[in-house]
Amino acid sequence: MDQDNQTSADFILLGFFPEFRYPDLLIILLLVFYILALAGNSVLILLIGLDARLHTPMYFLLSQMSVIDLIFISSTVPKTVANYCTGSKSISFFACAAQMFFFLSLGLTECMLLTFMAYDRYVAVCSPLRYAVLMRPRVCLQVTALAWVGGALGALVNTWYPMSFPICGPRVINHYLCEILAILRMSCIDTSVYEMVKFVSTVTFLLIPFSLILASYILIFLTVLKMNSPKGRHKALTTCCSHLTVVSLFFGQAMFVHLTPDSSHTPKQDQIGAVLGTIVTPMLNPLIYSLRNKEVLEALKKCMGRCCD
Repeated sequence: MDQDNQTSADFILLGFFPEFRYPDLLIILLLVFYILALAGNSVLILLIGLDARLHTPMYFLLSQMSVIDLIFISSTVPKTVANYCTGSKSISFFACAAQMFFFLSLGLTECMLLTFMAYDRYVAVCSPLRYAVLMRPRVCLQVTALAWVGGALGALVNTWYPMSFPICGPRVINHYLCEILAILRMSCIDTSVYEMVKFVSTVTFLLIPFSLILASYILIFLTVLKMNSPKGRHKALTTCCSHLTVVSLFFGQAMFVHLTPDSSHTPKQDQIGAVLGTIVTPMLNPLIYSLRNKEVLEALKKCMGRCCD
């Protein structure tokens, strides 16, 4: 669809790696990843809800992560596939703002939940006798609610501010989703004030949580090194391995996107970063937690046994 046929408030999304020679293959892979993410996260949420052995703080937080992953991937992939199938590349101003809000809100919430999960592992390994008190259900609910509300408020500021900037020239976004950097590049006013807002948000929601997670795991490893039992050390490290893998995926992608200079990003690099954060990670998270967790696998076998009876 030509840009002339769009309303003045519409943006044009060039799509999922538009320069790739085999777009059909990319869309098929995208759908496969989407189906795997939907199935994996839905099954994980179901198992945690049905199996009483999984009604613990760690698995409650894990179920929240799965909810985030489901919304994360559903906020981008259906629109991308629909645009490809219909041949339309347009996205309205409000749909663009909504997509940006969900992208940011879910990312910020996940960042805070990953930090709380690191604290959960720290208490479990370093202060096991106080675990029931420090990680009681009420505390988990309050922290989770704070993470969701904090993520939404942070995203609201970082969505409303750039979307209020006047746009000069073609409203073309070389991406498959509405992204802040792309909007800023189209702006015809000085965005230095917003750059400061973005810097503060990055420190608050990315560097501080990452530092807290790093501190938690330093204390955990120091505690593990003092354990006399090899079995105890192995059990303690096993409980942290899945979370560390997810943390590496999430913060590695987020730091590449937000901590490297904007001028050094190419559209292709921006898309790769977004794919890792919004598609690959939501697909891999349930596999990481289920394949490395005996309790989840046992709950899955138990559920499948009931279905087969």
